[in-house]
Amino acid sequence: MALTAANGPFSEHPFGRFNIEIDRSTNVLFWEPVPQRVRAIVADETLVDSDQVMLLHETGSLPIYYFPEDDVRRELLEPSEKRDASPAKGPARFWSIRIGDRVIPDAAWDYPEPVDRASFLAGHLGLEWDAVDEWFVEGEQVFGHPRDPYARIDVYRTTRHVRVLLDGVVLADTRRAKVLFETVLPPRYYIPAGDVRTDLLVPSPKITRCAYKGAASYWHVRSGNRLVEDLVWSYPSPQHDGEPVRDLFCFFNERVDLELDGDVQERPTTQYSRD
Repeated sequence: MALTAANGPFSEHPFGRFNIEIDRSTNVLFWEPVPQRVRAIVADETLVDSDQVMLLHETGSLPIYYFPEDDVRRELLEPSEKRDASPAKGPARFWSIRIGDRVIPDAAWDYPEPVDRASFLAGHLGLEWDAVDEWFVEGEQVFGHPRDPYARIDVYRTTRHVRVLLDGVVLADTRRAKVLFETVLPPRYYIPAGDVRTDLLVPSPKITRCAYKGAASYWHVRSGNRLVEDLVWSYPSPQHDGEPVRDLFCFFNERVDLELDGDVQERPTTQYSRD
């Protein structure tokens, strides 16, 4: 996530600053071509196969693929009664996917009459990521969401003394952490299990999938008489950029006290913050 999501330059709360005023009263759209071939498979049927894909970045959202109408098998779509409207894009109409007896409601949408500043949307159709069984970019299956060409992940070993505390209780204490730097997100400190109070962790059923790092498993943390939900995660079977942090534990530094060499860090404000 980079340009418009999280704390990217065109998000609502960017980390950095411009030398000009950016109007944040309305969503910013950025529309660009995707150089790869993309396919969407539903119920073993190819719904989309396109090498003319476009990527829409919009304030507060992850990027979304849009496809030329001619690259979508319209016979697998049926009109939906759902309608929506966006000040930045215009009125949207929706379509459901029907393949045999399987119906996926409101899975696709288009903007037949977009507002002038989003006229590029005309003639293109968007697809709900989770409505599709399998996504392929070129010959590789991909997961989570479309990858952002402006996102980058770097992982470095650190010798800093890292401590993680919650309600004054030390949850982790290490000099063996790895720091994962991901575009426009706070640095994440991944810690070996031997340096974590795993006796305070309670497995959570939650699983999320990152397009860059793979599937993450979660744990709650027991703090006194309360259970703090989904505070810790790990990548037991990472992909791509997640490999350097395989099986290491990470805490949301938005929700714990993170100490680096004895200095307590300010809790960052992101979409993962809680009251």
